[in-house]
Amino acid sequence: MGGVVTEGDPLAAPVYAGEGYKPFGEFTLADVEARAKELTAASGFGPTVRVASVARAWSELARAMAAAGARTVADLEPEAAADFARRTWALPPSLL
Repeated sequence: MGGVVTEGDPLAAPVYAGEGYKPFGEFTLADVEARAKELTAASGFGPTVRVASVARAWSELARAMAAAGARTVADLEPEAAADFARRTWALPPSLL
C-alpha cells in the first residue's frame, strides 16, 4: 500500500519569487502583486489559458492582503492563507 499524501504546512510551501524560492507565508504584498502581474502577462490562449485562473487567484490574494492590512501571507487568517495556497498553486493540485 502507498503512503498517505498530506498537504503539509501551506505557509512553508516553496514558491518561486523572482530571484529564487521562498516560503509562501513570507510573500509580501509586493511579491504577490509581482507574481500576479507576471502570470497575467503569461496567460493567453491554448495551453496557457489555465494560467489565467492562477493569475486571478494571485490578484485576489493581493486584494485580500491589502484589505486585511497583511504585510505577508502569514499575516492572513490561517484558513484564508491555506485556501489561497491551493488557488495560487503554491500547493500544486493533486493528481490523485
